Amino acid sequence: MFVDQVKVFVKGGDGGNGMVAFRREKYVPDGGPAGGDGGKGSDVIFEVNEGLRTLMDFRYKRHFKGQKGENGKTKNQHGKSAQPLVVQVPPGTVVKDNATGQVIADLTENNQRAVIAAGGRGGRGNTRFSTPANPAPYISENGEPGQELEVQLELKLLADAGLVGFPSVGKSTLLSVVTSAKPKIAEYHFTTLAPNLGVVAVDEGRSFVLADLPGLIEGASSGAGLGYQFLRHIERTRVIIHVVDMSGSEGRDPFDDYTKINEELKSYQLRLLERPQIIAASKMDMPDAEKNLEAFKKKIDPNIKIFPISSLTQAGLKELVGEAYELILTTPEFPMEQPEQEDGKALYTFEKEEIPFTITEDEDGIFNVSGPKVELLFKMTNFQHDEAIRRFARQLRGMGVDDALRAKGVTEGDTVRIMDFEFEYTD
Repeated sequence: MFVDQVKVFVKGGDGGNGMVAFRREKYVPDGGPAGGDGGKGSDVIFEVNEGLRTLMDFRYKRHFKGQKGENGKTKNQHGKSAQPLVVQVPPGTVVKDNATGQVIADLTENNQRAVIAAGGRGGRGNTRFSTPANPAPYISENGEPGQELEVQLELKLLADAGLVGFPSVGKSTLLSVVTSAKPKIAEYHFTTLAPNLGVVAVDEGRSFVLADLPGLIEGASSGAGLGYQFLRHIERTRVIIHVVDMSGSEGRDPFDDYTKINEELKSYQLRLLERPQIIAASKMDMPDAEKNLEAFKKKIDPNIKIFPISSLTQAGLKELVGEAYELILTTPEFPMEQPEQEDGKALYTFEKEEIPFTITEDEDGIFNVSGPKVELLFKMTNFQHDEAIRRFARQLRGMGVDDALRAKGVTEGDTVRIMDFEFEYTD
């Protein structure tokens, strides 16, 4: 099965917890704090493996969670950081944040790596909190939670040239003749249900990758046929080979076929039409093909090169692949997105300031404090020690939580909830 789009959940490893410990050594009066820091949690890294061709493996495993860092130890020994979790992906994989649609990584080269979910830092041990005023603190931090998010993986084949055209115009047959690929070939529409790749050997030492894409039809932009399901694979190609059935064996006009397919390409992504396009006039061994070709040439732009071919007799194939190879050499890559800044001018964007916390009141009178900063502070606080609890209260006060609660009408003895834990408010 060819899989080119899938959603997965990734989570970096949590950091290890810091330790509260004190020195107990002979001849060392009063000892001192000796709690070590926790180790860093493992990053989740996606790495390109050129041996992979689809995202099939992600159909069976959709959750990737990094290991937690080791907790801190006594005698100021830091916990060991966890090894990164490396996930293999095929070349051409685009990783997007499923919530925002933002591209996190575009992985195209073998062994290329990208950190998708960062591991949390280790919590600090009590040695870090020692001050002249408090030389023996009972304070340590829990490890920072690892980053977690749902990502969408899209595979865009790394082909140099792509074959487009109506169903049953001879794309799969052409691919099978000029490469060693073995696509399914039959006399019915949509025989090809997934993209096929093949390497075209132009001559000794010169070759390029050719992709056969499932047939487009008129109305593909509105979901007809296979729609745009696989058209993303042509986004990376430099040259489009438009295969047109000159025999008219399907009862269609070749020029109408050519026009309709280009309209669909334009509807999908306007920049697809910026790529150089050559026309493979297929099935020239069939009756009426020569007559239809003459009529076609009168209607087409004279600057577009047409190569009469026959996959059956292999006539014209050498000229077609030679021209495609020359165009690939001289055509730069086409970025699908417009650059954000032009003419050397800097582009400034407004970033909305993150709200540190929000307070809501339930019907039962419980005040809920939520927000990423407050929740992170809560998760990293070790509530086993009174000093750490007092520090947590001071930090909340410094963030303005106490003032905001009073403004909401909280009174002595009311219940305040942070995440799943409840506290009694005291002024």
